[in-house]
Amino acid sequence: MTTLKWYFLAVDVAFILYWLMTVLHLIPHEWLFKDYDHPVLVAWNWSFLPLDLLISATGLISLRQYGQNRSSWRSTALISLVLTFCSGLQALAFWAIRLDFDPLWWLPNAFLLIYPLFFIPKLLVPTEKGEKSRPRAF
Repeated sequence: MTTLKWYFLAVDVAFILYWLMTVLHLIPHEWLFKDYDHPVLVAWNWSFLPLDLLISATGLISLRQYGQNRSSWRSTALISLVLTFCSGLQALAFWAIRLDFDPLWWLPNAFLLIYPLFFIPKLLVPTEKGEKSRPRAF
């Protein structure tokens, strides 16, 4: 959990900061994606808000559950990782359909797609009877 903890903290806090910066219009214009002000793209971008905040909530809740030695942390962490994967996949699919390959937007979304794949299999392995809810560190 040690490594996953840092990924959760980084991703979950980054999502919250991204949306705060978006609400406050703090992202520099040169960093915005192509056609950022087009109404359809504005709606597309904002459609990620509930998903991204749910990712942050489940990730942070799983960290709290882990700290309380509750076995439910595994399920909550798995939900967060699957949602993170879906968020990255959906964004990359959109950019690919548009043939828009801006590394500034592709790299973070590729990260969101790929990093959960290293942890999901470990969370799917059932714990043995009598084993504490904390698995081997990963």
